Amino acid sequence: MPDSDTESSTVVKLDTPKDTWRLLLSTEGCRVIVDEGTEPAFSSPLNTETRVGTFVCAACFLPLFESTSKFDSGTGWPSFYSAIKDHVETKRDFKLGLPRIEYHCVRCGGHQGHVFPDGPQPTGQRYCNNGVALRFIPDGESLPGLRDGLGEG
Repeated sequence: MPDSDTESSTVVKLDTPKDTWRLLLSTEGCRVIVDEGTEPAFSSPLNTETRVGTFVCAACFLPLFESTSKFDSGTGWPSFYSAIKDHVETKRDFKLGLPRIEYHCVRCGGHQGHVFPDGPQPTGQRYCNNGVALRFIPDGESLPGLRDGLGEG
């Protein structure tokens, strides 16, 4: 999958137990991020977020998307045409019977959404993200420190 040209350092993967993330996330956040669910369309305020900033993983706070790659897909979920390089990983998903490409935060493994080949240029990709799996940090505010779910970082 194409990614943005945003510079990134090597991301160290966490092995935090799922039960630990359940203590830090909301019920809906757990259903989506930990249990790989999907929130209802048009339920997230991030779908209409238009300010300049960064979208980070709601679990571990790793930056995943820049607002410059966000677009209105009309689907009811926050959509992006590229992710920050090396900050998401993909796998094939057969949950609905047909193969789809699911993507996760590369650091904590938290489920974010699915990527489809119907996005705008320059990538032609649509990262369709669950809003509850993201946190928006406006430009001018400091990004939160990465957390590992174990009380450090």
